[in-house]
Amino acid sequence: MSPTPYVLFPGTAREALTFYGEVFGCGVQLHTYEEFSREDGPADAVAHGLLTDGPVALYGSDASGDQAPVRLEGMMLSLLGTAPPETMRGWFARLSDGGRVVEALETRPWGASDGQVVDRHGLHWLIGFEA
Repeated sequence: MSPTPYVLFPGTAREALTFYGEVFGCGVQLHTYEEFSREDGPADAVAHGLLTDGPVALYGSDASGDQAPVRLEGMMLSLLGTAPPETMRGWFARLSDGGRVVEALETRPWGASDGQVVDRHGLHWLIGFEA
């Protein structure tokens, strides 16, 4: 077992989790505040969402009340060696779309390839693989 990130989005959980589902080829489950009988936010806000049946595990919801939405500093979500190189390159390209490349995905002096990107939803990813 490894920890699974649970991200509190600033009202963009539906868009973000759908985006990650498309990037990683995962199913997406979304449950609204209304479904959970919550009244601390809009009825159609996401109270709980997750990626299913894919290579990446991620939970998320829309932040409510005094919850602070995600803001990552000093942390990356690492996808090192989790898929074939061509898949990893595709993930990097998709996550970069509308995001910010921190370090280009390229071969490093030690022979492995890696790169970093902060995607359009504010998550910082480290993607890398061996040749």
